[in-house]
Formats: sequence, structure tokens, C-alpha cells
Amino acid sequence: MATKVASKASSQIDLKKIRNIGFIAHIDAGKTTVSERVLFFTGMTYKIGNIDDGTTVMDFMDLERERGITIGSAATATVWKGYQINIIDTPGHVDFTAEVERSLRILDGGVVIIDAVAGVQPQSETVWRQADRHSVPRLIFVNKMDRAGASFTRAIESISRRLNANPVPIQLPIGAESEFRGVVDLIEQKAWVYESDEAGDPIECPIPADMADDVVAYRAHLVEKVSETDDELLMAYLGDEEISDEALVAALRQATIDLKITPVLCGAALKHRGIQQLLDAVVAYLPSPVDIEDVKGINPADGSEITRRASPDDPVSVLVFKVVSDQHVGRLVYIRVYSGVLESGATLYNPRTRSRERIGRLLRMHADRREEISSAGPGEIVAAIGLKDAFTGDTLAANDARIMLESIEFPEPVLSVAVEPKLRSDQDKMDVALTRLADEDPTLRVSTDEESAQVVLAGMGELHLEVIVERMRREFGIDVNVGTPHVAYRETISRVAEAQGRLVRQTGGHGQFGDCTLRLEPLAVGEGLQFESEITGSTLPREYFRPIEQGAREAAANGVLAGYPVTDVKIVLTDGSHHEVDSSEMAFTIAASMAFKAAAQKARMALLEPIMKLEVVTPSEFLGDVLADLNSRRAQIQNMEGHNDTQVVTAFVPLAETFRYATILRSRTTGRASFVMSLDHYDKAPRHIAEEIAGGKT
Repeated sequence: MATKVASKASSQIDLKKIRNIGFIAHIDAGKTTVSERVLFFTGMTYKIGNIDDGTTVMDFMDLERERGITIGSAATATVWKGYQINIIDTPGHVDFTAEVERSLRILDGGVVIIDAVAGVQPQSETVWRQADRHSVPRLIFVNKMDRAGASFTRAIESISRRLNANPVPIQLPIGAESEFRGVVDLIEQKAWVYESDEAGDPIECPIPADMADDVVAYRAHLVEKVSETDDELLMAYLGDEEISDEALVAALRQATIDLKITPVLCGAALKHRGIQQLLDAVVAYLPSPVDIEDVKGINPADGSEITRRASPDDPVSVLVFKVVSDQHVGRLVYIRVYSGVLESGATLYNPRTRSRERIGRLLRMHADRREEISSAGPGEIVAAIGLKDAFTGDTLAANDARIMLESIEFPEPVLSVAVEPKLRSDQDKMDVALTRLADEDPTLRVSTDEESAQVVLAGMGELHLEVIVERMRREFGIDVNVGTPHVAYRETISRVAEAQGRLVRQTGGHGQFGDCTLRLEPLAVGEGLQFESEITGSTLPREYFRPIEQGAREAAANGVLAGYPVTDVKIVLTDGSHHEVDSSEMAFTIAASMAFKAAAQKARMALLEPIMKLEVVTPSEFLGDVLADLNSRRAQIQNMEGHNDTQVVTAFVPLAETFRYATILRSRTTGRASFVMSLDHYDKAPRHIAEEIAGGKT
């Protein structure tokens, strides 16, 4: 595909006029539809892409267009009123939550899209928590105001209730459902209406008379909420002084950046309504790279904390957040520039590999189109060609000013399947394909089962693994046989136990001697494995502490009950002895493994199974069938609530009971119900399940 060299170096862009934003939301809330309208109204495209027709710019993979869902996050850049807006459109399906995680890690702001009919949905809660974790300022766009059952006030209530947010409307809708025709701007107190369903600019008109009281009330609420975040404004508010629009906008912008307020807008993206005002709000309220805190990292040499300013004058530092295998240019590495100016041809240092890498070419991405550029400044999101060993989460920095930025953490896979090529001759091709796919996707784990020699794929869910298998067929021409799914169980202990591990081996010459005592203590769910020592270096040389920890962790990784990893356990080193001549690190590693297994046998092992949070939306007439099916799957019903003729059921269900749930639900409800599922926690499996699984593994 042809590329062209940009006429203007990226480093010349005013940093205050850059916005790095992502569209995040539940599946089907309208992220890609909003993205397509944004590209059209900013002049990046001349024809609006349609999901149903498979003509979207941001969903450019064939699989995405066929299924009508976003699978991989797509990046593009556009310009609105002199501001450069770098956009990432993220998936909404929980199986691709890693795409959201890595996008939020490098974004400065986000637009959360909420369905005006459904309100806040489960995946909206998930992405909201992810954004909270990365302290990303957000706007909320209540979409689909033109649909039957749309309610702006109900959407606001669900935002407050389910997200524990502080939503403050800065717009009110004019009409709703089929009568939705525009919005009232509460700051400028102007009404904007759309005269047709065609893509066009809104027309300013007087505020409808029947909305006058609501506008006054909501405007007063807006001023009160913003005043609470700004001392000067609060004094003026309490003194009944007039607050200018400029002062209100400035204070609202700061409150948004400080995560104190989330401005709420509304519209109907499918009918092109509210998009221009959303772009104005992105520019007005979301931060530029200079509005956020200086990025923190550590010095790879001594571990001390250092910072980098979003300035072209600071040494260059970038973070790799995505890797893609491109059929035209090979390995495409997406990076966010945090400081300095990155030039094509530059050689940077990678602290993880302790090696240098050379940037071949720099590209500004427009979904699957590329524009070659000569340099990229702070705050820019670009792609690089030529990086061989850089992976997701790696830092690249100037060799004479090394820094390691915080990496990106991804959830552990919960489901695995065995795969084998249908043709033996495709074995090598399959290995290459899986290596590339795992390079792109940090939540895809590829391993080989030692007993069966089968290749095992572990991922985030049935859809995730289904998409991987389909990509192997389409992109690499490999048909595979897929085994039955396997659940990623965990093991833990139920009580405190202690045991000694002692290795004494004499084989002529130097022997092997290692002796340690470990105590295992149960921890709360989700706390993982912890190791500490209660003894001092006088009892046992400190040089053996690390091998002991390593041996215990290796034993925990292979499990005791059924071969699954042990978690939520504190390992305490309580005693030990050594031999001046025969002791070695290897001996203590083996002794610690023996001690761990012995203590675990005494500690009453229990099997933990992944529990999914399931939300089913079904017509009321099928509620009984849905509940009966859930009860047969060991589900714990948490909540049921009705909206019009629709029932929403929330439940916790063991992952092992959810296979083929989509097919069963469709058949029981004639295809009219839908569901969303995400990993919520691990819990102890019933005894008969644990015995069955342990028996099958031994």
C-alpha cells in the first residue's frame, strides 16, 4: 500500500493542541459508529462507513466486518479546529479486554459511550474500572437517543449508581426516541437542532419553551457542581456573583482532568447527531500531553525513580503498546512518545532486553492506511517499522538517558483448547502463525502439553479462541482441529501447615545438602503467592533465600492436588541449615520444593474455579426458561430488574458450566435474548467437582 512522506515534522505541533483519546464502552454501544462520524466530520473520510454494510474504516479486518464487532483496537489521527486528535477505537467484547487495557495505558483521555436505552452495561463497568486504574479523565456520550425506550435521565442515574461516578450533564436532549432532534448546550445556553437525518451541521435556534425550566435547573446544577471543585468559583457562587462562561469552562476542564467531574453529552451517532459538539468537548475538556503529570519511570541501572516531561527538550522515551504483523510491511510496532523527539533511523535502548534497537521508518496510522513521517514529538501515537525484539509493554529510550516506564499488566487466560493442524505438513506453518499471533496478543498463551505433546492455546474466552483459530485459517491458510475447552483452575490451601524439606545426597566428592522448613498460610482471594522469611542470615546464609523462594514458587506453579497453579498462599521460611562444603543453590531449590509439597499435603488443598459474572437481557416471556437453564448451571442469581417488557438477570456462573451457552440461550429464546460474561473472581469448587477434576489429572 502506498505511503507518502508528511510535509510537516510531527515535532512542530503545539503540544497544547494534541488530544489522545479512546472510545470505550460495552459491545454495541456505538463506539465504531461514533468513530466513523468523527472521521467524516473532521474531513478524514468522504464517505461514512457503515457496520452493517462492512464499510467501516476503523473495523478493517474481514472478521470484524463480517461479525459486526471490533476485535482489535485501531488507531487514527485527525484534526478538528486546529487540534490534532489521535483516536483509538477499542473493542467492547470482554474477550478482547486486553485491547482496552493497553489503549488506556497510553491515552490521556477517554470518551465512554453509553446506550441511552440500556444505560450502563457490564462491560461499561469493566472499562470504567480500567480507566480508573490508569487515572484517565473521561467524557460520557449518551448515544442512541433516537431509539425506542431511550431516556437521558435514566442513563444518568445508571451512571451514578453503577459506576459510582460524578456525572454532570453539559447538554440536554431536545426530544427523545423518534422525536430526538437536537441538544441544548447548558454552558452557552443555546439550542442546536438537526433538520434531517443526513450528515450535516446543526442549526442554532431558540431554546424550546417547554424546556426552559429544565435548562435553568440543569444549568444551576452544573454551576453548583463545578463550583465545588474551584475555590474562586465557590466564593463567587456563594456570593451570588455572575460566573462567566469562560470561567465555568476553565474550571470544568480542570475538574475533568482531576477526575472530580465527568461531563455528560448526548446524541445519536447513527443519525449523525451530537458529533460536532462531542468533538468540541474533547478539545475543551480532555487534557493535552502537557496537562497530565510527568511520566514516571525507574533508572535501569540503580532502580531510582526518574521522570520525563512532555517536552521536545527532554531525552526521548517511548512505550510500546501494541504489535501487529502486517502483510505489507512486516512487524508493525505501535508506540506512544512520552518525551523528546523520535526521529526515523534513531537507535534506542530497550531496558528489558538490554540491547539497542533501530527505528527503520515512522508511520502515522489511519486504521489500516499509513502515512510516513520523519519524526514524532511528545504525546504522539505512531507506528514504527524495524523493531525486531520490542514487545508490548517495553520501553525504548535514548541510550545516554535510560529509563524504564511502567509496563502493561494483562489478565491471566481463563480458557484453553488443544489445536493440531489437519494436515501434518502444516505443523511448521502453524508454529509460525501462533508465534506471530502470540506476539500481537499478550493474553494468548501458546504451550505444549508435556503428556500429550499437543499444542495448547489459552485465552480469555470462547470467542477469543474462536477468532484466533479463524485468523489462522484466513491469514495463514492453516485449518486446525480444535479440542474441547479446558478451564484454568487454581489450587489453594484451607489451613496453616508446616513441613521440612531436606536433601542429602553423597555421590563421591562434593555432595548435595539443602535443608529448610516452610510454613504455608492461606491468604484472601486474589492476593496471589507471597514469600517472606522469619529467620536471619545467622541461621542460614542469605544467599540461599532466593533459591528457596524459587523452589517453592516452582512447586506451586505445578500444583499439588491436580497439577494447577497454587495461589493465595503465603510461604514463610521458618528454619534451615546448611553444610559449608556440600550446600548449593540447586540443593536448596530442591529442598524448598520438597518442603512446599509436604506442607501443602497437610494444608487441606482446595480447588478454585473461575466464576463469571453473567448478565442476560431477555424478553419477559422467556424469563422462566432462562432462570431454569441458569439454575442447571450452578448459577447464583444476584439480581433481576425489568425495563418495559425486558428483564435483566445478573448471576455468577462457574466458567466450566458456560460452554455453548450462546447456542442454548438462542434456542430457548428464539434468538431474542443476549448476554455478556466476564471473569469476576475465583471461588472454591464443590467437593464432587474437585474430586472429579483431581481424579482426571492423576
